Amino acid sequence: MIDRRRFLQFGAASGVFGLTTSQAEQSAVAASQPQASSEQSVKLFGDGLGLTPDDSVKLLTRLAEEGEGVQADSYSNGGVVEELEQAFAAALGKERAVFMPTGTLANHLAVRTLAGGPSRAIVQAESHLYNDTGDTVQTLSNIQLVPLAPGRATFTVDEVRALLDRTASGRVATPVSVISIESPVRRKSGEIFDETEMDKITAFARQNGIHTHLDGARIFLQTGFGEQSAADYARPFDTVYVSLYKYFNAPSGAILAGPSALLDKMFHARRMFGGGLAHAWPFAAIALHYFRGFPERYARAVHVSNEWKQLVSKHDAFSIKPIPAGTNLFWLQVKHPDLDRFRNRLAHQNVRLPAPLVDGSGFRLGINESWGRITSSDLAGMFVQAVEA
Repeated sequence: MIDRRRFLQFGAASGVFGLTTSQAEQSAVAASQPQASSEQSVKLFGDGLGLTPDDSVKLLTRLAEEGEGVQADSYSNGGVVEELEQAFAAALGKERAVFMPTGTLANHLAVRTLAGGPSRAIVQAESHLYNDTGDTVQTLSNIQLVPLAPGRATFTVDEVRALLDRTASGRVATPVSVISIESPVRRKSGEIFDETEMDKITAFARQNGIHTHLDGARIFLQTGFGEQSAADYARPFDTVYVSLYKYFNAPSGAILAGPSALLDKMFHARRMFGGGLAHAWPFAAIALHYFRGFPERYARAVHVSNEWKQLVSKHDAFSIKPIPAGTNLFWLQVKHPDLDRFRNRLAHQNVRLPAPLVDGSGFRLGINESWGRITSSDLAGMFVQAVEA
């Protein structure tokens, strides 16, 4: 167990945890606006709360003092890490879940293990796995990623069939062993992969002996904008990855969930790739703290955002531009000669906006759980006051 004294000895220097914010714009906003605790402010951009190192240290100190404290792990096994894994396995409807230090490693090891050797994997051309991992799957596991649907969030089962037909006609056998689907798709501003096509593709994959992986980094955000649970979305897939830092506010970390037969010994591969952290409890403790009760808190945040959109849209200075098939991101157009001044007025009331869009038309906003800290009418009133002042 990590008690308060041992925790402070281990990591009183907040730099040990690094910044938990995921976007460079958050640092720019922090430097230019009056600051309040991340536990108090209403942050109208990004997926998570944007905890500072100081916020993280204070939270860990509090968690270490409460109840039985924080149970330490050993090389990312046991303790609060195991508690976190069990909680996510249950929420995702999977037999087993394994902590990973990064989403890049979670996606890689999922595809690598499902493939079972050199082969091909179908991915979206707009996916994180294809664009943002430095060809890790190709370089380290000899699995070639085949991108479909450039410029779109969704590829179709017909496109999968056509690719398999073309592969089968080649002079050298190059089988497709895995289909990986990301939803929501960040490069498409949080657009959801079409659920009808997803059902068709996963059914087709099962019929043809092809394994499936869901890059569900933000899947618990997606559930706030539909009728299905995270377990419903994950059910047709062999494995699913969920981010721990994007909106469960850990300094880093990811969860990979799937069948026990596949994941029980996954810690060996995790360590082989340099991911067997000696102490992962700071990440797991924070993520578990925010995971508990998240669906209820996020449902309130979405409700507040929906009411707020209706209220501010009644004012001539504001208009809302939704993202088709989107989730938590949208555009707010603001008629004001100085958007930085408008933003700073709100910042003085602990309402934080991102940097204005380059074209000066407004802001790209994101719904995170901090929206639930205020009423829609109070938030709308602040916007009207700021634009009319």
